[in-house]
Amino acid sequence: MTRSMSVPPDSAAFLAELRAALSADAVLSSAEELRPYECDGLSVLRELPLCVVLPTDREGVQAVLRICQRYGVAVVPRGAGTGLSGGARPIRGAVLLSLARLRDILAIDLENRSARVQPGVRNLAISEAARPLGLYYAPDPSSQIACSIGGNVAENSGGVHCLKYGLTVHNILALEVLTAAGEVLQIGSQAPDSPGYDLLALMTGSEGLLGVVTECTVRLLPVPEHTLVLLAAFASVAAAAESVSAIIAAGIIPAGLEMMDRLAIEAAEDFVHAGYPRDAAAILLCELDGSTAELKERRLAVEVILQRHGASAIRMAEDAATRLLLWKGRKAAFPAVGRLAPDYYCMDGTIPRQRLAEVLEQIAAWSAEYGLRVANVFHAGDGNLHPLILYDANAEGQLHAAETFGRRILELCVAVGGSVTGEHGVGVEKLDSMCVQFNAAELAQLHRIKAAFDPEGRLNPGKAVPSLHRCAELGAMHVHHGQLPFPELERF
Repeated sequence: MTRSMSVPPDSAAFLAELRAALSADAVLSSAEELRPYECDGLSVLRELPLCVVLPTDREGVQAVLRICQRYGVAVVPRGAGTGLSGGARPIRGAVLLSLARLRDILAIDLENRSARVQPGVRNLAISEAARPLGLYYAPDPSSQIACSIGGNVAENSGGVHCLKYGLTVHNILALEVLTAAGEVLQIGSQAPDSPGYDLLALMTGSEGLLGVVTECTVRLLPVPEHTLVLLAAFASVAAAAESVSAIIAAGIIPAGLEMMDRLAIEAAEDFVHAGYPRDAAAILLCELDGSTAELKERRLAVEVILQRHGASAIRMAEDAATRLLLWKGRKAAFPAVGRLAPDYYCMDGTIPRQRLAEVLEQIAAWSAEYGLRVANVFHAGDGNLHPLILYDANAEGQLHAAETFGRRILELCVAVGGSVTGEHGVGVEKLDSMCVQFNAAELAQLHRIKAAFDPEGRLNPGKAVPSLHRCAELGAMHVHHGQLPFPELERF
């Protein structure tokens, strides 16, 4: 939804109320103070908000929301700011509500294998706190050392182990959420099911459009008894892609199944020195976990499949140090690729596993067409692609070419039966691609859900759900006789 935001008529009084409700140092309003918040991980889009507020508890968040409601000011919730789709991008005239100071782990429940945490807690900090009890939190985005659990809920983040253990939505038990008006909602429970509609799933991945998460209860899992990682090298990307489908088709669900192409391999190896084979066209990292007997059987089965599909070398890492090094290379691939060009555009689309080879082939063809290199590093097991398009924003036309290239990749994902996003969210980056993914009736329903939770449209406006006008202007929606479908819907 899009709506132009204007500064409140009496901004001095507005800021004074915020400072009275929080503290003077919890409200930032000068240009110098706002500059660090001008973007999230999608740094190509920058804008200064009216102010940044930094409450330290639920009551502070509630006060901010109520003051903003009285003044009619929009609110953009923000976690650690590591998101890659512009979901936490500031908006001129809006308040940027940072939840970074709500960073307490409130309780770890050993019997129920759960943890109750505030939204500013770092993803990795949950596992670090639970590990002495033999537990951990499974979703592990590459940014887990910095990203916050509140942001993970907003984007439904995944990670390298989401194939077996699921995305954020599969590992959340309950949420405490504040509406745009500051009303407290308790969603979900520690019981196997909760009465009524599944609002927990609706809220997870809603990108701050429906409410502000102030507390989260997450599921903890026992640390696996044993773990090993297989690294397989291939002479072609297609052979590696076909191996992925064959492993899953054999009924084997690895804890993680990741793929990197030659450009990503070289970048990661230069950066981390993980011991990746530089001469490989692609590598697969396959992690297996379980009991000793289970691992032996599954490892042999996976090795047979990899060899059958042309793996030129297979290496096993069984000790913790080697496993961590192999994963360190994968998780450091994004920053490593940043050393290859002044800029890169990180895409996030999902496709059926059996179409991997075909889609990667087309991406390679477009790379040659646009003259822009692409490094592919992604969650192969669940078909979540992350092509990194290298470009130079200072070179005339390259940013536009990268954006056009990226949109074509997302359109291809939809065409083969996939989605325009897997875990990075829509934000502002993929608004146009959403017009390709969804038809008018589906978009209308998304607008109705938004209106049910936030009737004034003040929570994170301009994100995640495109207006019908936008889709019509793009030519992605057919207009009869100059009339848009669903005329009863408000156009923001």
